[in-house]
Amino acid sequence: MTGKALSDALDLSLLSGSGEAEITGIYCCDLLSLVMGRAPEGCLWITVMGNVNAVAVASLREIACILLAEGMKPDAQALSAARERGITILCAGDPVFELAMKAGTLL
Repeated sequence: MTGKALSDALDLSLLSGSGEAEITGIYCCDLLSLVMGRAPEGCLWITVMGNVNAVAVASLREIACILLAEGMKPDAQALSAARERGITILCAGDPVFELAMKAGTLL
């Protein structure tokens, strides 16, 4: 499933990127150092971190897309960096756990 397909299925907001990368799993974490060391390539990363450092980590780990939970939005610098790097950012108002459960049923 792609980020775009997930966005359509769960009525998520697509804020940047094409959403065309295949999602191969789900990783939930807000500690960037853990994400850098443990997030698998191609995953859907569910977090509340909407800053430029999160975008850098997503790029470094080749994460398929970032899903911002709890109604969080990326700041202007993060959104600009995501657009420059082609990083897909989705957002939703639901908590991390609920989003992971919903996405997990679709993958």
